[in-house]
Amino acid sequence: MRVGVPREIKKNEHRVGLTPTAAREYVAHGHVVSIETGAGLGAGFTDTDYQKAGAAIVADAASIFAGADMIVKVKEPQKIEWERLREGQILFTYLHLAPDPDQTRGLLASRCAAIAYETVTDARGGLPLLAPMSEVAGRIAVFSAAETLLKHNGGMGLLFCGVPGVAPARVLVLGGGVVGMNAARMAMGLGAEVVVLERSIPRMREIDELTGGRVITRFSSIAAIEEELVKADVVIGAVLVPGAEAPTLVRRDQLARMKPGSVLVDVAIDQGGCFETSRATTHEDPTYVIDNVVHYCVANMPGAAPRTSSEALNNATLPFGLALADKGLEALKRDPHLARGLNVLNGEVTYPAVAKALSLDWADPFGVWAKG
Repeated sequence: MRVGVPREIKKNEHRVGLTPTAAREYVAHGHVVSIETGAGLGAGFTDTDYQKAGAAIVADAASIFAGADMIVKVKEPQKIEWERLREGQILFTYLHLAPDPDQTRGLLASRCAAIAYETVTDARGGLPLLAPMSEVAGRIAVFSAAETLLKHNGGMGLLFCGVPGVAPARVLVLGGGVVGMNAARMAMGLGAEVVVLERSIPRMREIDELTGGRVITRFSSIAAIEEELVKADVVIGAVLVPGAEAPTLVRRDQLARMKPGSVLVDVAIDQGGCFETSRATTHEDPTYVIDNVVHYCVANMPGAAPRTSSEALNNATLPFGLALADKGLEALKRDPHLARGLNVLNGEVTYPAVAKALSLDWADPFGVWAKG
């Protein structure tokens, strides 16, 4: 198969779809790998690194899209990219379609097969291709919150870890999944007082065991959120409904009850955000203030650490990508976990949560295959 990797063009995005190590594995499987020149530079990989791995360097993105059977990316395609996709072509990347009707319409019009990293599953019910970026995002969320709390960044002027005789920040984490667990452990390690709200009792037990009881866990309810918001210096939104829009957990009217200069970090912003007042920001201009509360809503937090993020992502995506390159869409029929990554096929939405979020018809992918 001809596998193409374009340079990421979303603002402040420096990750790359294939590292040289991953490219070498594709080449070893007999595939032709083409990398747009400079695609890996943001993550520290040169064109020479890819050439040593057996990949070809291509001068422009248009040629990458025109010549590839499968496009491997990191972030969702931008308008100029989805317009270059074509029927029969495989797109393997993060999509986050539920809050993005424009991208969804673009992919439907292209009639490509769009497979989303974030909805691929595993035998344990996890999301193996989302997990590594959730780990990175959870940790970066804490660093970003600590920096944003400083006065010159708009925060209340609180030192995250405190000093002897002065209390540290109180951090509220909404959700105890991969993002929430990583955020909680990082905040705890930096000396903050940490509370996690979660609905899964087994997960709360796990958090309690992993942190030696140093992280407070509470069952997530409307009342618990209201009680904890007024105490928090930092709130990290870490909720996820696979493939669907994130639920709104903090309303606009609740901001007035929070401490002036407190910080909201919305890690769920890729799926629409879990705070009513969230809107996507960039690493270049990451924050804004509403009702004296600083919002940090960067839509690609792992992009701040592109080397680590690219390597971690490729470690996870490699076996699935190789299966697609080796077998094409037949790989989806052989692996139900990979098949759950299929969001769009031949002009139809094939992931139920996306269809529901966008009020579109859902089509069983096996029925779509049968038609054509």
